[in-house]
Amino acid sequence: MSYSIIGAGNVGTALARQFVRSGIAVGLANSRGPASLAALSTELGDLVTVMDVAQALEAKVIILAIPFRAHLALAGAAADWHGKIVIDAMNTYGVPIEELQGQASSDVVAAAFPDALVVKTFNQLPARLLAADPAEGGGRRVMFVSSNDAASGITVARLVEQLGFAAVNLGKIAEGGVLLGMGGPLILQNLVKLG
Repeated sequence: MSYSIIGAGNVGTALARQFVRSGIAVGLANSRGPASLAALSTELGDLVTVMDVAQALEAKVIILAIPFRAHLALAGAAADWHGKIVIDAMNTYGVPIEELQGQASSDVVAAAFPDALVVKTFNQLPARLLAADPAEGGGRRVMFVSSNDAASGITVARLVEQLGFAAVNLGKIAEGGVLLGMGGPLILQNLVKLG
């Protein structure tokens, strides 16, 4: 399975660190291009391949760690999203609720990426906790996963577990996934699964 992270801000960098900690190769891209990531690439080592966005879009699993509105331009950057798993790690900070037209933010994302399999995860922790070792207090930090496609949800839950977190499946986006939206009860919750 090939993975890429698009966005190298606090969340994207935190996730790249988790991939490195877990020994999993990942591509990393941002809108400013590979040269802007040279120092980070040196710091993170060989498991992180710095690339341009077009290369990152070739991965099977693409993590969106970008400002919410930026997903629209990114969706138009590839002609075919069929079979790609797009992980929505974004939050809707500063986005008026009317802009979502009564939908969960991940359903808005799914509409922009036709034929992609959208999974919501990696958005509920502050970046500093997302970057930290997921082991805490004799357990593992919980990472919630939600998708309208059960198989993709399982694939991403496996990745979440490989990164050291305890995956908790919330079901479909319109059901459990809305708990991960801005103002939802699971956002910014540092929960630990023991055992």
